[in-house]
Amino acid sequence: MHALSFDIEDWFHIVETEAGENPHQWSAFPSIVEGRTRQILELLREFDVRATFFILGWVAERYPSVVRMIADEGHEIGTHSFWHRKVYELTPEAFHEDLLDSIDVIREHSGVEVHGFRAPSFSIIPGTEWAFDVIRKVGLKYDASLFPARRAHGGYPCECGPHLQNGRDSEPIPELPMSVLPLGPFRFCFSGGGYFRLLPAWLIERGFELAERAKRPAVVYLHPRDFATDCPVAAMSAFRRFKCYVGQGSTEGKLRRLLEKYRFTTCYEVLRHANLAPLVTAEAEVLR
Repeated sequence: MHALSFDIEDWFHIVETEAGENPHQWSAFPSIVEGRTRQILELLREFDVRATFFILGWVAERYPSVVRMIADEGHEIGTHSFWHRKVYELTPEAFHEDLLDSIDVIREHSGVEVHGFRAPSFSIIPGTEWAFDVIRKVGLKYDASLFPARRAHGGYPCECGPHLQNGRDSEPIPELPMSVLPLGPFRFCFSGGGYFRLLPAWLIERGFELAERAKRPAVVYLHPRDFATDCPVAAMSAFRRFKCYVGQGSTEGKLRRLLEKYRFTTCYEVLRHANLAPLVTAEAEVLR
């Protein structure tokens, strides 16, 4: 079973852009998050697949209908922070406040408990292990923030599959890192974001075959903007623009091929089958 996940944010939440760094402008921008999240949900309904949706707290507050749509379909709901700020630029106190705010608003509009966290831009890096202590402190059960290869804004040397990750002061926390392919001494991602849009379908499937041969789950991560051929373009360099927008028209077709060929479930369920998550029901816990 592989993990299928979506980071629910809008097109202007890309880090290190003028649009993404100024929350005071966000409400004035046109939004794609409702329509493209609906597109994702329709595809998952077609294949009867459940996934994990890491929702940005700002999106949950601004568009509560998005949270309700996801919850009504029975998918797992996690948090992607509130303000989409990189973890390594925050203090532990600011990160704690941001996480609590996101959990509160997501829980309010979904009616389910929040178990997992994914950092914006996979921005838990060496030296920020205090973040795992904060994640545990706010009551979350697992993390899905580590990217075991070099990349912009993130990258953390760790095991390539589900494992227990040490913080500084707390008990280890279950971790579901991103999937990477070995290429000699290097590792590169194949199953999410710009990598998913750029790479040919046969190479992505090769990554899944190698993951299965190694008895490791592959982790897919996508955003609403990855499906949006009509997505507004944020101001950035030509190189970053290529990485952020190439192949948007290919995303649904590639994901459809994977859904036809492989078995997927939520991040929580993958960790549970790896005996790393608490043994609760696979469904989200409904608040009483």
